[in-house]
Amino acid sequence: MFHLVLIANPFASRVSEPALRAVEEHLSRVSVVETRLTERRGHAIELARSLDGADALAVFGGDGVVNEVLNGLGRDIPFAPIPGGGTSVFARALGLPRHPGEAAERVVAALEDGRRRRISLGRVNGRRFSFSAGIGLDAAAVRRVDELGRSASGKRAGDFAFAWSLARVLAESRGTLEPVLDLDGLGRAAFVLVAKCDPYTYAGPMALHVAPEARFELGVDIVAPRRLTPRTVPRFARYLLRGKGQQEDEAVLYAHDLDRLEIRCDHPLPLQADGEDLGDAEHVLVEAERDALTVLA
Repeated sequence: MFHLVLIANPFASRVSEPALRAVEEHLSRVSVVETRLTERRGHAIELARSLDGADALAVFGGDGVVNEVLNGLGRDIPFAPIPGGGTSVFARALGLPRHPGEAAERVVAALEDGRRRRISLGRVNGRRFSFSAGIGLDAAAVRRVDELGRSASGKRAGDFAFAWSLARVLAESRGTLEPVLDLDGLGRAAFVLVAKCDPYTYAGPMALHVAPEARFELGVDIVAPRRLTPRTVPRFARYLLRGKGQQEDEAVLYAHDLDRLEIRCDHPLPLQADGEDLGDAEHVLVEAERDALTVLA
């Protein structure tokens, strides 16, 4: 009998007992489902390291638990993210519905039809990421969100909190960010955004397009404004919404489908991967891990 392991984060924004039961019910149509619940940060890495006998793996939670699982995987196994977080960028960028039950139904259809998709992953200083990483601005906003803490039920703050945190970071710098990083072979920039897909992230239902040419099947894309000022912020915001313009803007360092890039910071800067704070870094190695993962999508 087909054996599927389901790793679920009960503290994620959209994960509840009824939702988990519904996801299990859908998946059990085509497999024996073994559910493993995370208990703490980092626990999903441990759970993903022990998948003996499993034929497929699904993860029900937000991007944080998905990232942990990807960093715990020790073998190639068909993988499905089921959105249970406030944003769930990876699952949505793969084309899965936001509703967990509907997403689980799509996964079931992929299993029944034998549909598989091979994609690449990214790495920053050895840490895998599925859709994005950043040095500086967006990583600082991620850290601010984490500092807000979680609700009484363990839920992390959502999109509004991130937008507010980003605005605070910009306000504290008076809207001006000077070049503080060296991108090997590309030049100096104020901050760096690394993308594995388009969109880069979402603001509620709205897709934000940092690197419109980025694709899961390719290497990493780099978008790094040379300098940010109050006058250029609206221009960059238009790029995010329209998904074009940044490729031709001389004020932006843009690179497509890279295998490797070294970045050196003038001083330690915040680093994030898939919305997870990785601490401060002065030297960052960005790599593409091509043909790394089989997804059920």
